[in-house]
Amino acid sequence: MRIVVGITGGIAAYKAVTLIRQLTEAGHEVKVIPTANALRFVGAATLEAISHNTVDPDLYTDVADVKHIALAQEADLIIVAPATGSFLARTAAGIADDLLSNVVLASSAPVVLAPAMHTEMWTNAATVQNVTTLRSRGILVIDPASGRLTGSDTGVGRLPEPEEIARIALGALLPRDLEGKMFVVTAGGTQEPLDPVRFIGNRSSGKQGLAIARAASARGAKVTLIAANLEVVEAFDTIHVSTAKELQSALNVVDAKTDCLVMVAAVGDFRLAAPHDQKIKKASDDVDLTLVLERTPDLLSETSTRLRADGADCIVVGFAAETSTSQTELEELAKEKLNRKGCDFLVANDVSNGKVFGLDETSVLLLSKNGTVEEISGDKSRIANRLLDSVSKALNQS
Repeated sequence: MRIVVGITGGIAAYKAVTLIRQLTEAGHEVKVIPTANALRFVGAATLEAISHNTVDPDLYTDVADVKHIALAQEADLIIVAPATGSFLARTAAGIADDLLSNVVLASSAPVVLAPAMHTEMWTNAATVQNVTTLRSRGILVIDPASGRLTGSDTGVGRLPEPEEIARIALGALLPRDLEGKMFVVTAGGTQEPLDPVRFIGNRSSGKQGLAIARAASARGAKVTLIAANLEVVEAFDTIHVSTAKELQSALNVVDAKTDCLVMVAAVGDFRLAAPHDQKIKKASDDVDLTLVLERTPDLLSETSTRLRADGADCIVVGFAAETSTSQTELEELAKEKLNRKGCDFLVANDVSNGKVFGLDETSVLLLSKNGTVEEISGDKSRIANRLLDSVSKALNQS
């Protein structure tokens, strides 16, 4: 994808360097257009090194190439971060007096602005009106974050973190093919207590589940997230759980109105039959401790069976973390689980030798009940959207 990253003259301009790096490392072609004031905060040499493209913000060089129109027409997406109050005002008024503002005015690509300024400037009536005007024209203006600002003051106006800007901006390009659909997504990993201090858990980070919830929401779905031992700041309807039993109870929200259930959470297979009320102490004679474990319910199979019995027309997606010696073995394990669990789709990955857990990149097999198998690699956002492509197609056929 060809992305123009504009940078305007605010102290938060240094964060744009991280944003550019993230976009280029994700495989996008990035052209950086700083304003003259932005170059007071971050140098052109840095921006060229990170973007791997030359940086020339002068509107009056390469005039014969009609540079501002060429950049505007080539762009698939324009992100301006940070966007100062002055830039918001000039853009709302349609003023184009430098290369960046000319490109924004001339482009038909989606435009995402990430404002950064002091609280008093953000809440000023002029800025409020300018933001309203920009949004009414289809420009996506990201609300600034709250936190420490340039001086000693703290409040709303802080530039969101680069990861958040990239996620929202790239989400602006997603289709709204899940508009009005009801999704329930589980994420994280359950923890089964041994005593008030210790638990049996797993290594799930919850990143893939969150990526799916975010992507579904960006594509128009109403998402309920069941978060197992995760701190979630997104504006989802969120149900927090810890144990498999709590997750089992939370899954009661999945009913005939649910269009898709995505069971990403890693549910522990065993729990202590009788958790200790007090902290387990080391025995003075160093005798080994014996713990009696019992199986936890198979929540994926249980929920899928309930939905089918109730006649619910709900797409069920399961996940399987397997340790396998080959891709062929992984596929066979996944096929068996897909059939046994009653899923419409199953996403399987190989977690041998510490692979996948906590990482942003992964490789999975996507299997469907109609027999298709697809291998997908990339960051977890790409995996999420490729899965949702298949889910969307199935929903439109039902």
